[in-house]
Amino acid sequence: MHYGKLMKPRGLNKSSKLKLYKSLIRPIVIYGCEAWTLTNGDEKYLRIFEGRILRKIFGPVQNEDGFLRIRMNYELNDLIKTADIVRFVKSKRVAWLGHVMWMEGKIIPKGVLE
Repeated sequence: MHYGKLMKPRGLNKSSKLKLYKSLIRPIVIYGCEAWTLTNGDEKYLRIFEGRILRKIFGPVQNEDGFLRIRMNYELNDLIKTADIVRFVKSKRVAWLGHVMWMEGKIIPKGVLE
């Protein structure tokens, strides 16, 4: 049987992969982050995790010499154009704090805050 020309399977483009990361992977990783106490080590591991994912998505870049090299962190930050994962976690914590401050009555989170 002849099935025609064999085609190489095509994957997702970079923007689709980035959307999947921001909408599926990042929310799973930071689930419950409003209650986290982030240490410097935790921040370091979160940034390492995000850097690995973004380097997989965007791939290497070619030097002036013609050699491939991995992208630097500042290059990845320029490409994603949003806050890195640590800033994102901190913004979620601040948003939760504002939510708790507006709670009325004897609700447990409000009592803990006071």
